[in-house]
Amino acid sequence: MKAVFLPGNKRVEIRAVEVPKPRQDEVLVQVKASCICRSDLSLYYGNAVVGGDAAGRCITGHEPAGIIVEVGSAVRQFKKDDRVAIHLAVGCGVCAYCRAGHFHLCAEWTCLGFTADGGNAEYIAVPERNLLRLPDSMSYLAGAISTDAFGTLCSAARKLGINGLSTVGIWGLGPMGSAGVLAAKALGGKVIALDPIAERREFAASLGADLVLDPTSPMAREEIMDFAGGRGVTAALDCSGNGAAQNMALDVAAPFAKVAFVGESRETTIKTSDQLIRKQVSLMGSWYFGVSEYDDILRIVETGKIDLEKLATHTFSLDEAETAFRLFDERKTEKAVFLM
Repeated sequence: MKAVFLPGNKRVEIRAVEVPKPRQDEVLVQVKASCICRSDLSLYYGNAVVGGDAAGRCITGHEPAGIIVEVGSAVRQFKKDDRVAIHLAVGCGVCAYCRAGHFHLCAEWTCLGFTADGGNAEYIAVPERNLLRLPDSMSYLAGAISTDAFGTLCSAARKLGINGLSTVGIWGLGPMGSAGVLAAKALGGKVIALDPIAERREFAASLGADLVLDPTSPMAREEIMDFAGGRGVTAALDCSGNGAAQNMALDVAAPFAKVAFVGESRETTIKTSDQLIRKQVSLMGSWYFGVSEYDDILRIVETGKIDLEKLATHTFSLDEAETAFRLFDERKTEKAVFLM
């Protein structure tokens, strides 16, 4: 089968490899859609954010969806021809975090596409417990987007308690931030979307953002405060990982606001007294979603009538992998997806 590898230094290799054989507790999924994520670019450049030295040796892709074509002898809840998306973290299955469905917090976890073979291939074998059942009404393309891209931001938005009374600031309007706009709007929030790239601001507006701003504008903070009634935002999501954006989110947070950092960064300096303590702001990190959250995520997609396919501005075949990663790296796409 064809499979995509990222050995570093902006190299993209399409290799012919054996179709994996599922173990007793695994299924074999014929991949129909698999998304490219900003974290994949760490593999593209050779400085993986997950896995360290072990990363870069596996088939890439941690956001796949497809159809089951074979099941192991111990598989009980899924069967051949079931349509599924896949949770990216393979945990030990028995620790407290795994039993709660937070496989990505397991001390022994492996990550699809980084330290375990992922979904940028024609087939993938994964444990049954990692399967996320797709409704018949959801396409494979939407199913792939429903995991890391939308699921992660939906989980973060729920942690922030976003509702009809919320004014939400979202910094960084790549695929994650754009998904955050959809999630926050579906939960009832009024959304301020911020990015220095004009095309991204326009895209966020098309998704329903109530106000779009260039965060580098000298008037941006004043416009945020005016929109938020002078009090500041009640919830904030940073998807950029940029220190200036993270500090801006904290600066314009209202008293008792909740702020989530989603974008990866090595370190950030903040002003704890002014930004946190004296405003009694809650600051949290939010990383992926627990497998038990997925049914609620699907309900939010359904009740909010969210068209997840809007996030996919470009689709590619596996043979076009080099072009796909180059354009994604050059920020000429929003969500880029391999379709098989």
